[in-house]
Amino acid sequence: MTDSIAAGRAAPAAPAESLTRLYARLGKLDVYDYYLGIFLALSASLFPLGAFTVRQGLVLLLFLAGEIAVLMAMVALDDVTGFRDGSDIANYGPDNPLRSKARKPLVAGTLTVPQALRFAWICAAAGVLLWAGAAALAPHRPLWALLAAGGLWAVSLQYSYGLKISYHGFQEVFLVALGAVLVIAPYGLVTGGFSGFLMVQAVLFGFGPLMFGVYSNTNDVEGDRSVGRPTVAALVSERGNAVFIGALSATEFLIGLVASVTGVAPWWFTLLMLPATALRTRQYLTGFVRGDIMTARRTGFAVHRLSVVLMTVANVLAAGFLGTSDLTSTGAAG
Repeated sequence: MTDSIAAGRAAPAAPAESLTRLYARLGKLDVYDYYLGIFLALSASLFPLGAFTVRQGLVLLLFLAGEIAVLMAMVALDDVTGFRDGSDIANYGPDNPLRSKARKPLVAGTLTVPQALRFAWICAAAGVLLWAGAAALAPHRPLWALLAAGGLWAVSLQYSYGLKISYHGFQEVFLVALGAVLVIAPYGLVTGGFSGFLMVQAVLFGFGPLMFGVYSNTNDVEGDRSVGRPTVAALVSERGNAVFIGALSATEFLIGLVASVTGVAPWWFTLLMLPATALRTRQYLTGFVRGDIMTARRTGFAVHRLSVVLMTVANVLAAGFLGTSDLTSTGAAG
């Protein structure tokens, strides 16, 4: 009798996560790779030593806090759309054991759509206030930097919500532009300048989100096709997608090579970036020769982080020790 009663008892429920942790999951706060661009802006503006001020440092901190808020709003709205159209349920459901639905609180049922929308709009408002504060405190306010930041804020909220830009074939271009703006806009606010070398770094930084994004799209192709989200992976054949990602990998290397050859970057820049190039090659082989797309996606994060370290070193070498600060501080204030 006792055994039958015990057998009929429900298993104790797992302790519920706090709302703070759930909102952190919704905002993908653990994916910090988008925020690493601030180190490029800092290292490009840090020299000559002694000239960098506390005021400039505070501007960068405010901009960083603002970009965290803006990107949390963007990914929260992306989750709302993905939940509503069913693509996230398909991509993170029981038929896809490689993706954990805990990363999608709406799919897991731990947050509701109204909660997610409130969180997104609060983050969006916080982003505006923080970026406005950074601009107000900044020693320089070049028009191009203000327009870039304002444009990024507006477009991020329409990425997969509202106008749904990513549902109209602009996802890959947006990811590169997103990364680039997160480098050049804060740099412009603290220096008032611009340079070709910094733009090269900004584009290469943007390739980070792009390159783990396209591997995610490769894994999510069926779910994206089912809702008409036109990623390249969803539009072309499996072989065509492999060629596309291979071309992107080669383009990333060529950007650095051309910059070094033409003098936009130091001659040694492409050599310094070779470890990242080698790891990018490994990523491609893992994904399209071994057929392990999700491991290749994870490798993409490692490539991005290594690239940021190497480009930061490049700024220190160029501006700090080799005395070629003009490579990172040319251009006039707008």
